[in-house]
Amino acid sequence: MPPPRSATPTPTSTPASTSTGDKPVWLVFTGLILAMLLAVLDQTIVATALPTIVGDLGGLNHLSWVVTAYLLGVTVTTPLYGKLGDQFGRKPIFLGAIGVFLIGSLLSGTAQTMTQLILWRVVQGIGGGGLMVLAQAIIADVVSPRERARYQGYFGAVFGGASVAGPLLGGFFTDNLSWRYVFWINLPIGVIALAVAAIAIPHVRAPMTRRVDVAGSVLMIAAVSCLVLLTTWGGAEYAWGSPPILFLGAATVVLIGGLLLVERRAVEPVLPLRLFADRTFTVATIVGFVVGFGMFGVISFLPLFLQVVTGASATGSGLALVPLMGGLLVSSIGAGQVIGRTGRYRAFPIVGTGVATVGMLLLSTMGTTTSGATVSTFMVVLGLGLGLVMQVIVLAVQSSVPARDMGAGTANVNFFRSVGASVGVAVFGALFNTGLASRLGDLLPAGAATQLGEAGARGSTAIAQLPAAVQQAYVDGVAGSLTTVFGWAVPVLVVAFVAAWFLPSVELRGTGVAEELAREAAAGVAPGQIAPSVVEPTADHGLRPAGA
Repeated sequence: MPPPRSATPTPTSTPASTSTGDKPVWLVFTGLILAMLLAVLDQTIVATALPTIVGDLGGLNHLSWVVTAYLLGVTVTTPLYGKLGDQFGRKPIFLGAIGVFLIGSLLSGTAQTMTQLILWRVVQGIGGGGLMVLAQAIIADVVSPRERARYQGYFGAVFGGASVAGPLLGGFFTDNLSWRYVFWINLPIGVIALAVAAIAIPHVRAPMTRRVDVAGSVLMIAAVSCLVLLTTWGGAEYAWGSPPILFLGAATVVLIGGLLLVERRAVEPVLPLRLFADRTFTVATIVGFVVGFGMFGVISFLPLFLQVVTGASATGSGLALVPLMGGLLVSSIGAGQVIGRTGRYRAFPIVGTGVATVGMLLLSTMGTTTSGATVSTFMVVLGLGLGLVMQVIVLAVQSSVPARDMGAGTANVNFFRSVGASVGVAVFGALFNTGLASRLGDLLPAGAATQLGEAGARGSTAIAQLPAAVQQAYVDGVAGSLTTVFGWAVPVLVVAFVAAWFLPSVELRGTGVAEELAREAAAGVAPGQIAPSVVEPTADHGLRPAGA
């Protein structure tokens, strides 16, 4: 980790709403890392405990809601946290998000019915929606983008490590203690994160009105809720052409249209449409959405391939994903070091999407005879590509949008990536189920192929009960259907590769947000405007600090 440095920016004049304190960056970073650990860990640790939870609380028909409830809470609140952090200061909003997350964790561990657990998981998600996005925005408050690039490897390490450790910890707690500790493990980590954050994080707030965009917030929550439910239920709970799915689709379109109309008139919109006038933000959003759609939508099927085709256990399939996370970690750290030295980032998303496309193409060649070593190699390639893209496009946006929109810009890039992933899972899930049903229609009873094709323990259990000959046919069908899905993801990632070429070349700022806000205040810039003394266009239409 870089040597400690003071988190105090040195502006010539500091606005009244900015108080940075004198805490070293490493202490601020520790609080942010712990909060991000909570957010990532909770998305993966519950999966291995679900069968035991159902056995204890009942409610098998509501099993998927334990995961969906958390996802819904996170997705609908992510953009709200970004905007509220800009308006009221990120520190109090961040502390509030941690507090809500801990309350949800405590209550989830005490649930006595499946309904209670689902409700408390929503509370957890509402808190969790602010942890990662606010952590990314807060680090932007205290260090410049060039310095911040060096920290992205550590964010990547937390993401990769927690993704692998989550299922293992969930299995350990479930087998040796109780499934309730899957939620209660958040309490000691969260209390430490809360204490460190309260002490170390500076208070930085953009000089803007505190009028909350209530209408826009309600419309966004409603639209995102409909979209998440549509992508979660479509092809699983309900057929794609069924009335509930058609209603959710129509409601999503109408609500998004209403949101755009409201945001054009809002004083402080939760989704500032002016951000889309910034080419860096627009291109980064497109790249994030497409990569989320193509890459994360497909990665969710890798455990199924490992379990059904290679015969790995649920825990073993989690460990088998280590090469993917290892590749992500190596490339993320490497990119951060290079960007920190050069101040240039544009090449990394281009190379990253290209490498990811190659990795996905390699995955599409897998079959029942593919060795574990070969699968691991392909996953390393995919991870290397992923690590060169995701944190870098956030860094680019943070260096391009006005300082007063830092939270909104950061939040919406993450938001559109999450939406892309949600839609990708639904689309590729439909392709997989259709392909599998087509391959096995002559061997299994009607509807059985679709049921067996669902990821998770239910599929594995059902496979073990099939006759040997049918088992092999099923394994062949799953392998063929999954590699077809990987093949369809290739042209999707090609779109991201092409889009990445339109990303402007921006020389990263040499100052943090607190100092940028001080300069804007000194220049007398009105809220919603970009200070000409803060950023100026470069020859390649990017932005750089004035005088750089």
